[in-house]
Amino acid sequence: MRNKWGLLLYILLVTKILVAHDGMWIPLLLEKYNEADMHKLGLKLSAEDIYSINHSSLKDAVVQFGGGCTGELISDDGLLITNHHCGYGSIQKHSSVEHDYLTDGFWAMNKSEELPNEGLTVSFLVMMQDVTKEVLSKITNETSEIEREKVVAEAIKEIQKTISDTSHYTSEIKPFYYGNEYYLFVYEVFTDVRMVGAPPSSIGKFGGDTDNWMWPRHTGDFSMFRIYADKNNKPADYSVDNVPYHPKKSFTINLKGVKENDFTMVYGYPGRTTEYLTSDAVRFIVEKRNPTRIKLRDTKLSIMREEMMKSDKVRIQLSSKYAHVANGWKKWIGEKRGLEKLNAIQVKEDKEAEIQSWIELEVDREHEYGTVLKDYKAIYKETNDLALAQEYVFESIFGVDIIGFMRHFRGLTMLEGEDLEQAKKGLVSKIKTFYKDYDLNTDKKVMEALFKIYFQDEEEQYQPDFFRMIEKKYKSDFYKYVNTVYDKSVFSSEESVLVFLDKYSTKKLLKDPIYQIYQSSLDFYLTQISPVLSLKETEKAVLNRKYMKVLLEFSEDSILFPDANFTLRIAYGKVEGYEPKDGVSYKYSTTLEGIMEKEQLGMYDYVVDAKLKELYNNKDYGIYGQDSTMHVCFTGSNHTTGGNSGSPVLNAEGHLIGVNFDRNWEGTMSDIMYDPDQCRNITLDIRYALFIVDKFAGAGYLIDEMNIIKN
Repeated sequence: MRNKWGLLLYILLVTKILVAHDGMWIPLLLEKYNEADMHKLGLKLSAEDIYSINHSSLKDAVVQFGGGCTGELISDDGLLITNHHCGYGSIQKHSSVEHDYLTDGFWAMNKSEELPNEGLTVSFLVMMQDVTKEVLSKITNETSEIEREKVVAEAIKEIQKTISDTSHYTSEIKPFYYGNEYYLFVYEVFTDVRMVGAPPSSIGKFGGDTDNWMWPRHTGDFSMFRIYADKNNKPADYSVDNVPYHPKKSFTINLKGVKENDFTMVYGYPGRTTEYLTSDAVRFIVEKRNPTRIKLRDTKLSIMREEMMKSDKVRIQLSSKYAHVANGWKKWIGEKRGLEKLNAIQVKEDKEAEIQSWIELEVDREHEYGTVLKDYKAIYKETNDLALAQEYVFESIFGVDIIGFMRHFRGLTMLEGEDLEQAKKGLVSKIKTFYKDYDLNTDKKVMEALFKIYFQDEEEQYQPDFFRMIEKKYKSDFYKYVNTVYDKSVFSSEESVLVFLDKYSTKKLLKDPIYQIYQSSLDFYLTQISPVLSLKETEKAVLNRKYMKVLLEFSEDSILFPDANFTLRIAYGKVEGYEPKDGVSYKYSTTLEGIMEKEQLGMYDYVVDAKLKELYNNKDYGIYGQDSTMHVCFTGSNHTTGGNSGSPVLNAEGHLIGVNFDRNWEGTMSDIMYDPDQCRNITLDIRYALFIVDKFAGAGYLIDEMNIIKN
């Protein structure tokens, strides 16, 4: 009876999912799989308008921004918009106590004031192509897994070589459906990207960690950059002679706004989803991994928060790090709750029982796939304890700033002569960058707290050897141990590290107590954890490919979208609110009035700038308001994940109506299991962003660059 009702729940869930049009779809295949469905929802464009290699299309206005976000072109002079949190690292690097752009914001009032950002890149997709046949052409049923990896790697290398030998483009080939398919992606990468503007944190991060992953939301989460090129409009390293890049396409901005049930689509680079995990994997996440991560990061965040409140200098130093740590922490809390609410483990188990029965209906199928699910279960049983130990090593040890920094020094122990001297020179800039944003007092407290938790929670066999020394020599007094470590280490200050580097000695490095923690932990990881997990991951990769093939065959009457892998995708849905729990109903949009209401709570995350209050009191919204109201954010049922931050949110005509920046807390489990009733993407209304640029910042000259309509 349990399986019967579990299967019914799964069928109902899948039915709702299909109605909700979840998924992250390959633009190349929209015409084949999605165009008709998108038109039923209201889309007025063709698949060719969205993705084309024959003429300019919407894809040509979308970029990979940095290493993990999306951005979009909003003018023909290379102006792009992305999230404030995507540009946060650049804003922070340009900030100091004297020029606190994090707190005060920054706006270049002409192109000469725009700030260069070393290491920041944007990438345009030139084309994508299905190369499955080419990659797998030499693979047979007799090919061993080791040989398969080699053959696939060689095929990929050969295809990419063709691209690099005939153009200035870069390329990558990524597996889809766990290696059942392969796609080639060709990019044009620009390295001269300059910061144009960012609102103050009271707008760009309004709500802070209190509102992160939450709805209702009132965050002006945007920043602006400009792409520069050489005089031939080609990529070039930073130079004063470079000129604004002229894209093939920039988005038309529509100020009409949105209403409930309007068609929307998100066009961007979602990072990673794992929709096809088995029940054993989900059980480990819900019952072991997420609770451990949450506990460790909760401890770290509380220490960082306390120290940041004491000093503006420390606040600036740790702000970007804090945001990074907090983002995952809160996401994992919501993910765990969401999966539990969906009864995800049971739903997965019931589906697997159905699939197993289907496999056993045919002899050949049973011969090839009959033990797949059983083999999964065995692997997770063997590896769960080690996988949890890995989480402790990464979060509790390498998550301490100074220990994580030691990875840059490990290579010195393997070099000598001129190679060593060159490596030392290269380290100088890394040292200066690291210590600019390093607070020793905070790091000491974090180390003490996290080491103590690791020591108390995990069995001895899952701990690095240095814990035995703490136990014996220091009687498990972590406060005493940590203070001794920092007192004796050359890594306690930038000055002492630079002196040490100048007179570098491998012998002295190996005796440094902070480096010894790093080395002990790395040795433990490399000898006790990594070999076993790597071996099992290889076995799991084979099972993943087989199981995905089973799912594709089992679901041949429906379409399964490939998991996100930071390649360009389309998600589509509609503007809509949701009901998170009994008796609670959320509207689909928020307004500036809500910002003023939140300020009355008197919380640090809800500080409102005086000028914004003035504009609100005077209802001075310019062309961006609607019926004397300034809209701020809205929600939709577009399936998004990390990497979609900064993605354009488009209406039925392909006009830019917003910038995606988050998901609701109740829907963060959508990376693993999508719930159409609860999963919502959160979008910054483009009208609020332009209102801030024009009326608040006084940078109206930027508005003049844009193609803006109101219809």
